[in-house]
Amino acid sequence: MLKFLKLAILILILGACKDQSNKKEETTTSEPEVKQSEWTYLFDGTSLEGWRGYNMDSLPPGWTIKDSILTFDTELGLEQDYSGGKDIIYGAEEFDNFELYLEWKIPEGANSGIFYHVKEGYDGPPEVAPEYQIIDDENYANIHDLVGYNSQFGAEHPELLQDWQKTGADYAMHTADESQKQLNPAGEWNSSKIIFTSEKVEHWLNGKKLLEFVPWSTEWNTKKASGKWDNAPDYGKYKSGYIALQDHASPIWFRNIKIKKL
Repeated sequence: MLKFLKLAILILILGACKDQSNKKEETTTSEPEVKQSEWTYLFDGTSLEGWRGYNMDSLPPGWTIKDSILTFDTELGLEQDYSGGKDIIYGAEEFDNFELYLEWKIPEGANSGIFYHVKEGYDGPPEVAPEYQIIDDENYANIHDLVGYNSQFGAEHPELLQDWQKTGADYAMHTADESQKQLNPAGEWNSSKIIFTSEKVEHWLNGKKLLEFVPWSTEWNTKKASGKWDNAPDYGKYKSGYIALQDHASPIWFRNIKIKKL
């Protein structure tokens, strides 16, 4: 009986040693976890560090922080003798593949946009950079005369805001899925997200995906050559660049601007 008990204890000890050995082997041979890229705030409500005007060394008049919000104040902008561009870029770093998130609101009849892969040296970001469109879908055409502008593109109803001009669109390239759009009205906050990789680009609005496309694909090049950008040879060609925000002569408010490298 004693011999049997000793044998059982020996078997248990050997089994435990083997189990610990296997665990050690698993620990040393398993692949290390890939750490997810962290969010970086381009604007956190406290500082405009890194921001400047397009083709400029400082911010254009009108851009300021009010109540922790990045604001374009039209009255402040008009107070100074200034005739240059008012689009701004985050000029501290260029980005290639990324996920960009921000929140924004506009007044009635306003227009703005978010640009990426921006390069300087042009007349403005729209000449070279893709744009996530921001606009008052409901009221813009009632306040602004669009006939002259839209007629040059063969619009059937040039007096109306075209699908490629509406919020969430890849401006003048890819239209948003209106069935998925939940756009809060002028004066209320909205959230937008752009996900860019060389395999796929996505535009999101208030948690809903509005569109996706493959950059630099055959379809992409066909769209570029057959619309607004047919005479803009450098439009969309860059694979990295700055993030930019557009002023379109109206107040606008941004907050919680953050980016994650992919």
